[in-house]
Amino acid sequence: MPTGAGPRRSDASDITQTNSPETRWPEASWTDGPHGRRLVVRGDWTTARLDRIERIRRGKEPPAGEIDIGEVTAMDANGGLMLLTLAGVSEAPEQTDGRLAVAGGDDRYRDLLKTLMPAASVDCGTRRRAGGFLGMVETLGRATIGAFKEARDLVAFIGLVTIALMRTVFQPRRMRWTALVSHIERTGLDAMPIVGLLGFLIGVVLAYQGADQLRQFGAEIFTVNLVGVGVLREMGILLTAIIVAGRSGSAFTAEIGSMTLNEEVDAIRTLGLDPVDLLVMPRMLALMITLPLLTFFADMMGIFGGAVMALLALDISFSQYFRQLGTAITLTTFLVGMVKAPIFAAMIAVIGCFQGLRVGRSAAAVGRATTASVVEGVFVVILLDALFSVLFSILGV
Repeated sequence: MPTGAGPRRSDASDITQTNSPETRWPEASWTDGPHGRRLVVRGDWTTARLDRIERIRRGKEPPAGEIDIGEVTAMDANGGLMLLTLAGVSEAPEQTDGRLAVAGGDDRYRDLLKTLMPAASVDCGTRRRAGGFLGMVETLGRATIGAFKEARDLVAFIGLVTIALMRTVFQPRRMRWTALVSHIERTGLDAMPIVGLLGFLIGVVLAYQGADQLRQFGAEIFTVNLVGVGVLREMGILLTAIIVAGRSGSAFTAEIGSMTLNEEVDAIRTLGLDPVDLLVMPRMLALMITLPLLTFFADMMGIFGGAVMALLALDISFSQYFRQLGTAITLTTFLVGMVKAPIFAAMIAVIGCFQGLRVGRSAAAVGRATTASVVEGVFVVILLDALFSVLFSILGV
C-alpha cells in the first residue's frame, strides 16, 4: 500500500475540481485565431477568484470568436459567466451565441460554458450606451417609455381609488374617522400660516405690478379689478394647490413610502385589509375638505394684501377699494376658482399615495418617490388649471 495519498478522484458533479494540485490565479490574453480574436485563459475561474477575475479587462479588443480553456485548472458557474462576459458574449450575442468556439480543456468546462451561453447572451444593463446624438435619442426614448408606463399605472390606481370611494360612500362604516380628522388638522389647520402669508404677498405683488402699468393710462382704480379677478379665478387656487402639493403630497409619499419600506403595507394586506381603504381614502378625503377652505382663506388674504398695497401705493382707501371690488367681481368669479379645489386636492392626494405605495426596498427610493410626487403633483395641477381655463373660456364663464 503506498505511503503517500494519491490525487483525489474527481466527481462528475464537482466541476470546480482539477487534477492539478496547484491553484493558479486567473489570467487572460488575446491572440489571433481561425475564428477571429482568440481569448486564451488560464488558472482558476471560480467564485473564490472573482475578485481577481474582475480586475481583468478586455480593453479595446472586439468580442472573441474563440476561447481556449486548455490551461484552465478549475471553473464553476460564476467563473464561467465572467469568462463569457469577458469574451463579449453579452455585447454581441448575435455574433457569438451558438458560434463561439471553445478549444481545449475538460469536457465538463466546455459543457458548462455551453449551458451558460444563453444566460451570458442577455444584456443585464452592463453594456456601454451610445454617446452623442444617438445617446441623447436613447435617453429620451427610455424616459418617454417610462413616463407612459407610469401614466398607465397611475390611471389604474385612480380606478382603484374611485372604486374604494364608491364603497365608502355607500358604506360609511368603512371610513376611519379618527384618521380623517387627524389628516384634516395636519393638511388644513397646520398649513394656514404659510398659505395666508403667501396669499397676502401675491395680492401685494399683483396690486403693485398692475398699478405701474395702469398708471400710464390714468386707470389706477382698475388695479382693484386686476387683484380681485386674478386672485379669485386663478392665483388663489393655483398658489394654494402648489403649496399643498409640496407640503402634504410629499408628506403622504414619505409616510406611505416608509411603511412600504418597512413592509407594513405587506402586513396590512396579510391581515386581509385594503391599503387603499386604510391609507389612501382618509388622506384624499381630508385634502378634498381642506383645500377648498385653504383656497378661500388664500383668496381673502390676497384681496387684503391688494387693499393694503392700494392704500400705500395708490392712496385708495379701504372703503373705495371694496366698493370697486364689488363692481369688478361676481359670484361666478369666486366659484370658478373654488370648483377646481376638490379636483386638484384629489389628484394631489392620489399622486402622493401612488408614489408612496410603489416605493422600492431602499432608503434612496423614498427620496426619489417624494421628489416624483411633488413634481408630478405640481405638473398635474398646472395642466388641469390650463384645461379648466380653456373649458371656462369655451363656456363663456
